[in-house]
Amino acid sequence: MSSLPATHRALVLADKSQPLAVQSYVTPSPIHGSAVVEILSAGVVSYQREIYAGAATHAHYSLPTPLVTGMSGIGRIAALGPDATSLQPGQLVFVDCMIRARDDPATAFLLAIHDSGTPGSQKLARNVWRDGTFAEYARVPLENCIPLDEKRLCGELGYEVHDLMYMDYMLVPYGGLRDIGLQPGDAVVISPATGGYGGAAVLVAVAMGARVIAMGRNEAELVRLKKHVLSSSPSAGIETVKMTGDETADAESLKVFGTIDAAIDFTPPKGASSSHVRSIVRAIRKGGRISLMGLNDNPVVPWLVVSKEISLRGKLMYEREDMVYFTKMLEGGLFPSGKHLVDTKVFSLGDWKECLDAAARHTGIGKHVVFSPRSRVHDSSRV
Repeated sequence: MSSLPATHRALVLADKSQPLAVQSYVTPSPIHGSAVVEILSAGVVSYQREIYAGAATHAHYSLPTPLVTGMSGIGRIAALGPDATSLQPGQLVFVDCMIRARDDPATAFLLAIHDSGTPGSQKLARNVWRDGTFAEYARVPLENCIPLDEKRLCGELGYEVHDLMYMDYMLVPYGGLRDIGLQPGDAVVISPATGGYGGAAVLVAVAMGARVIAMGRNEAELVRLKKHVLSSSPSAGIETVKMTGDETADAESLKVFGTIDAAIDFTPPKGASSSHVRSIVRAIRKGGRISLMGLNDNPVVPWLVVSKEISLRGKLMYEREDMVYFTKMLEGGLFPSGKHLVDTKVFSLGDWKECLDAAARHTGIGKHVVFSPRSRVHDSSRV
């Protein structure tokens, strides 16, 4: 491997009152416990422009400035700290954006997204792991680099690196579904299933061998969701239910499909008044399990939770072990291969505004937007 360049290009947020800007940044050197990764692809979530613009809907996302923006990414190991033992220069890795304190795993934050607001997480976000992956190079913890079998994934299974970046959406529901012990043959309700994480959850649950009941308000998107799944997995068990807002009616619509073993919910704060979680509680079997991954204050009918002995588990993201097992599933060919997995729109750092706008629109099952930091021009062939 060649030596690291003195500088590289990065998408920088000077302050939430100012627009983003592509700047020349000093390339970081590896320190103990770290790797410097040449970023090939970096995922963009649908609400990222609101975070960096300081929009009222995401005002609680605090972060230090200035900083290099970012999320999770995929790249090649460019340099390693002296304590690295298994990672190798040139190796393709997934870079996880969830940073955890080594002396306190309960202290965690999202790299270049949210400092989590605790003294420990703010210290790490400000002084140690400040800069993200919307850059040509990023320094990240060794444990946040998950090796990818490039020959298997990009050769035998036909994925492009940009399409593999859809991992950043699929890993979140996998963490929740694994946390509630989803088993092959289980019937699982996914709600709402028409957004980015809900749509990815459908693909993950199918790959885990579950029967999926997808809930959503947008009937056209529910039709597209089912078509997307069946186009590559014709034998997949998948049903859809339109949310009507009538708690009893929606519960009865779910009961039509028989025994329901589990559910996972991604309701955002603006959906806190929705009754669909209560409908799920009414429909799920005694002893059912529900993963709550949305950030809202929706009540869940406590007396029914008690009488039906339902397990409710909150889950933020996923654990490192989840990433390892998910990668095994991906490399094992349990997901749609090649272009059947996701429709990816790719942008250069210079087209950051168009990229963030596209991420807000291009969402739902099998849709994703990424930055290609090494590209200098807009990749119109992928849009």
